[in-house]
Amino acid sequence: MKKICVIGGGRWGQNHIRTLFELGNLGGIVESNPKRLEDLLSKYPVEGFTDLDKALEKDFDGFTVAAPAPLHYEIAKKILEKGKSVLVEKPMTLSTETSKELVELAKKNNAQLMVGHVLLFHPAIIKIKELIDSGKIGDLYYLYSTRLNLGTVRTEENVFWSFAPHDISVLDYFVGHASESIESKGVKFLQKNVYDYTMTQLTYPNNIHAHIFVSWLHPFKEQRLVVIGSKGMISFEDSSPEKEIKFYDKHIEFEQGIPIKVENPIEIIPYEKAQPLTEELKYFVENLDKKIKVADGQSGYEVVKVLEKAQELLDKAER
Repeated sequence: MKKICVIGGGRWGQNHIRTLFELGNLGGIVESNPKRLEDLLSKYPVEGFTDLDKALEKDFDGFTVAAPAPLHYEIAKKILEKGKSVLVEKPMTLSTETSKELVELAKKNNAQLMVGHVLLFHPAIIKIKELIDSGKIGDLYYLYSTRLNLGTVRTEENVFWSFAPHDISVLDYFVGHASESIESKGVKFLQKNVYDYTMTQLTYPNNIHAHIFVSWLHPFKEQRLVVIGSKGMISFEDSSPEKEIKFYDKHIEFEQGIPIKVENPIEIIPYEKAQPLTEELKYFVENLDKKIKVADGQSGYEVVKVLEKAQELLDKAER
């Protein structure tokens, strides 16, 4: 049984810890707060460390990093330099330069590098990808994602860096390619240097377009994906209780040059329910000795490129 050490015992790190423990793969915990570490070890009888270097001396099969984003690069670099495999929460790092360095370091040391783009392991997202690839909606035209809520407002990172990494990774996954160009606009309301609302337009090969709308100043929670094709359309709202995938048999046909609207009843697409984080961590463990193909380091790098470019455009618009 492979043993994984979790770095970071905060809110999301505790989800890693609990899930790996339930899978039988939790080997250790690194948490700099001694009291928090003590509390975690009372629930999970594994090895505990306040120092990452001490944990790296042990023979763990892999690590997951759920520490604050500014620490991702430094921690992941230390792990990869030891030739150990690592899953780093999103965003992988805070710059394309450091993200690319981690990708190259993983190759150099024959280690696996994975990024916590957990929605790529959501059964509904996987099912939608299957529907797109099967041709059910015809040629892909455009996609959009909304991630809206009241809070949690960050003081160091803007709403795009905080909310959008998941959406970028999902749109790239659906299209099967990274975006080729982006445009981004945003507004600051609450703090001088932090955007609270952004709208970002992505352009993909083959005239496929997408946009991402994120805001933490919104009256209700909405996490919605919409996919439009030449033969049909799909929607999925992860924030709804039903979490249904809806297929809209709707499209436009031309009769003697006149556009005609075609509409048929909505179809609910069944899919197997499962916890995305469980599926993600299972995949990481199962592929430690193989090759990470989903949410690998390269895909993490592509997401950071979009985040960084959007930030550049937002800052440029201010000047």
